[in-house]
Amino acid sequence: MKKQSFQKLILKGIPSELPLKKNTTIKSQRAPKRKDILSKEEKQLAVRNALRYFPKQWHSELAVEFAQELKDFGRIYMYRFKPEYDIYARPINEYPAKSKQAAAIMLMIQNNLNPAVAQHPDELITYGGNGAVFQNWAQYLLTMHYLSSMTDEQTLHMYSGHPMGLFPSSKDAPRVVVSNGMMIPNYSKQDDWERFNALGVTQYGQMTAGSYMYIGPQGIVHGTTITVMNAFRKVLKKQESSAGKIFLTSGLGGMSGAQPKAGNIVGCITVCAEVNEEAARKRHNQGWVDLLIDTIDDLIQRVKTAQINSEVVSIAYIGNIVEVWEQFYENNIFVHVGSDQTSLHNPWSGGYYPMGLSFKESNSLMSENPKIFKEKVQESLRRHALAIEKHTNLGTYFFDYGNAFLLECSRAGANIMAKNNIDFKYPSYVQDILGPMCFDFGFGPFRWVCTSGKQEDLDKTDQIAMTVLKEIMGNSPEEIQLQMQDNITWIKNAKKNNLVVGSKARILYADAEGRMKIALAFNKAIKNSKIGSVVLGRDHHDVSGTDSPYRETSNIKDGSKFTADMAIHNVIGDSFRGATWVSIHNGGGVGWGEVINGGFGMLLDGSEECDKKIKNMLFYDVNNGIARRSWARNDEAIFAIKREMERTPNLKVTLPNLVDDEILNQIFKENV
Repeated sequence: MKKQSFQKLILKGIPSELPLKKNTTIKSQRAPKRKDILSKEEKQLAVRNALRYFPKQWHSELAVEFAQELKDFGRIYMYRFKPEYDIYARPINEYPAKSKQAAAIMLMIQNNLNPAVAQHPDELITYGGNGAVFQNWAQYLLTMHYLSSMTDEQTLHMYSGHPMGLFPSSKDAPRVVVSNGMMIPNYSKQDDWERFNALGVTQYGQMTAGSYMYIGPQGIVHGTTITVMNAFRKVLKKQESSAGKIFLTSGLGGMSGAQPKAGNIVGCITVCAEVNEEAARKRHNQGWVDLLIDTIDDLIQRVKTAQINSEVVSIAYIGNIVEVWEQFYENNIFVHVGSDQTSLHNPWSGGYYPMGLSFKESNSLMSENPKIFKEKVQESLRRHALAIEKHTNLGTYFFDYGNAFLLECSRAGANIMAKNNIDFKYPSYVQDILGPMCFDFGFGPFRWVCTSGKQEDLDKTDQIAMTVLKEIMGNSPEEIQLQMQDNITWIKNAKKNNLVVGSKARILYADAEGRMKIALAFNKAIKNSKIGSVVLGRDHHDVSGTDSPYRETSNIKDGSKFTADMAIHNVIGDSFRGATWVSIHNGGGVGWGEVINGGFGMLLDGSEECDKKIKNMLFYDVNNGIARRSWARNDEAIFAIKREMERTPNLKVTLPNLVDDEILNQIFKENV
């Protein structure tokens, strides 16, 4: 399509004439069929709900089509209305818009749906099997239309993918407010979510999928790199190299494609099993994994060779991870570090494929007989956990990567609990690594996107960020020197690691000081026309964006890890401090109902007003979480918030008074 045609189509929104029905053959990988959960009356309601986007004269034809989609796929995606133009992050000036902030949001939406980025682009799913940007293509068309026509004194409110409308607001208000999957608590069980999603009234936005802030696998590469690097630090002697040492994991779809890339950066042997051959080949073609192997015997031989030669190599095994754990044990292959990143937040609909069934057989069974499929998954999880236990008994360091692996293993009856029968026997990576090392100190996944689409702008922002970090490190306390150096090393090598898929984006872990100073330096460069405008954001997987008892807040020990006040305050606080858009979701990497998470996006335009927003919003976005972690008595967070209060007189945070254990032990003796 010509650029003008693309712009006109964006402005039009829902077409004035009914498009021709598309060929149902889809080139990209289709999302798994969802289970048939609606009654006859509910199916009628689902079709009725879908038809309200369109004029009455189209209803007879579309009703038949949408009913068939519901039957075939378990959802109504409205394939007929998918645009003919290519979807990817264009330079910001190519979007028709009255508001530059709105144009930035259109850019980010299209990046989330870019086939090179998204897992199931035709179903508007970015990653995780069900992490959706929209429920259907009508919502996409209408949202892009609203964004193209809105002004800086309007706000678009998004209800689980549905654009409720443009409402008068102010220049200081967010341009878009997003919520996803927000359920009444008593209607927040697995079948409830499936039912209401099928009805077209809610969706699972994951974290950065439904908030338009996904930047491809790079977004998690940095966090994975930090995690794996420090996991090896736990098992290796000081100065011992990780070359020739094994990191065994699984999952190459969506974000988990980051694992082999992170393993290469760390400098180890990464073995990542993936049952979906197409997903494995996609990551190999994109350069995220070095080798593809499809037989277990070849894998064993290749890994032994890599061990002997102390290689740094990443291997995708096209097969089931359970087989790898079992066969590595039988063949005396010692695994130094192990984890899992299958999408177990979505275990019954394609997030986990059981041992003993092929990928195709599993996809059929999960829709045709979900009860039997669930039994197969839980049987496989028990076997999976048993195989891991055999390795950990030999000294393997295994950590839960926040994908609900241990949670679902426990629900399946696996031997996964600690002696107290409360905690899991293996730590979450947040408990052992990211929590005390990063989140409690305020370090988290700060990211930016160069809206010009120019590589030279990304290169300049890399250099600016590295310069700022080096300056900060010179005055940093000893407690955060390691974090500062790891991030300087990361940004120094970012370009040569070929991390970009989709938009010209970058990520690094920074605290409030680092985020603010980097953002201010970007804004100055924009003002001086050295670079184009920049979108700031972060993963919701951060210091204060997310309340998740089995991941982000798993190292909160005061009993509040099952509460969600922090995430709610985060998104409300960001919204009136300068965010361009904000989002709040029920659900994330560990599953719907297991987490509440909030995110933001901010457009830097070079203005003085933007400087004020940077200082105000980014400061709160981080320190809200440090304050909560400090109140939970986390030592590193107490240190960090005290340090911040000394630097910022206007910040006054309630600090905990620590109780001597002897006082409580004396009162609560065993015989009392």
